[in-house]
Amino acid sequence: MSIVAFDPDRLDDLDLSQRMRHPASADPSNGMWLSDTEPSYIDAKALRRERLERLRAWMRRENYGAVVLFDPYNQRYATGSRNMFGYFLRNSTRYFFVPTEGPIILFEYPQSYHVSQVLETVDEARPSKLVWSSVSGRDDETARLFATEIADLLKSHGGGSMKIGLDRCQHLHAVALEALGCEVKDCQGEILNVRAVKTPEEIKCLVASMAGAEAAVAAVREAIRPGVSENELFAVMYHEVIRQGGEFIETRLLTSGQRTNPWFNEASGRRVRPGELVALDTDTIGCYGYYSDFSRTFRCGPGKPTTYQKMLYRMAYDQVQHNIGIVKPGMTFREVAEKAWKIPDRFVEQRYTSVMHGVGMHGETPFIAHAMDYETYGRDGVLEPGMVVSVESYIGEKNGGEGVKLEEEILITESGTELISRFPYEEDFLTPEV
Repeated sequence: MSIVAFDPDRLDDLDLSQRMRHPASADPSNGMWLSDTEPSYIDAKALRRERLERLRAWMRRENYGAVVLFDPYNQRYATGSRNMFGYFLRNSTRYFFVPTEGPIILFEYPQSYHVSQVLETVDEARPSKLVWSSVSGRDDETARLFATEIADLLKSHGGGSMKIGLDRCQHLHAVALEALGCEVKDCQGEILNVRAVKTPEEIKCLVASMAGAEAAVAAVREAIRPGVSENELFAVMYHEVIRQGGEFIETRLLTSGQRTNPWFNEASGRRVRPGELVALDTDTIGCYGYYSDFSRTFRCGPGKPTTYQKMLYRMAYDQVQHNIGIVKPGMTFREVAEKAWKIPDRFVEQRYTSVMHGVGMHGETPFIAHAMDYETYGRDGVLEPGMVVSVESYIGEKNGGEGVKLEEEILITESGTELISRFPYEEDFLTPEV
């Protein structure tokens, strides 16, 4: 794959305040886009076509007649369709029937069919059989109605195969399909594997989303001052993401002072004091639903960072840079884990969960665990060109006063890696003591 995200040694095309990552001639989109029907430098039809081709190629290899997609991320991957995204993350009301060959049918929330019918990937929209069924206490009834319709479609469009994949559903739905002669498989993991290698248009989306996230972080950095609250800073970040056409932020990981240790505290009403660290993760859903995931740690002025703060930051920086440096296409996940930066003993207990993890429409496959955690969390696999991963670091002692979170997002290429994230590091933290 020959897509170049950018030259990491150049900053002359980078203007975080104006959210431009590329010369206008190369990137007429000028930022993130919300709608799958908006024009931009990204070829949206090619984006949808290539993803669907990858999905169907896997289905043919595994002799699936069809899959039924409840997961909104998988729905969007297969078709480009989105509707009330957050609502359907928790309510399995909306679903797609995707055969290996034949028409793709959307089962939609009432009166919202028009939202997706503009897409060439949606051949038909029907009313969902599962609207409010749990709330209404009608799961038994609706499961039978759902299964009958899906089984009939499978018989008509499954190419003779009664094997059907479900990525997320209630147990009753699977049982009802099996009662009608379907071979039901949980296909969530398999679909994530399909999604792991990105198409060229997907990479463009990831780069555009990162530009938006970087602009949001730049706004946060400018807003840090004594007395500002974590929630106010998070609101600055969220505002900038939405202003540019981004969709939402998956987490609330922005903390200050002692709340930076341990990691994974959420933004609160705590007010930042002079001299404290402010750490954040982006986890932003932006361009065409693609994720941007990098982390930075700042310091609230005035003055310079302490020796201890600089030590934490330098170790986190070294961890990220070392782990980027070892990555090559063809490496096994276990090999990456074994060659990863060795965490000093006193920081091991509060280590970040992974060395690195996949990025696409959210945190995805692969998940590469630390060597010490490999038997618990790891799995076998190989890094391939076109995968995009976030390289993680958190450095903080148990019961320590503060901690530092840093993270970069990279594209794996035929020859090595290219940075997708590009936000500058804090020079004050990396300048040697005199």
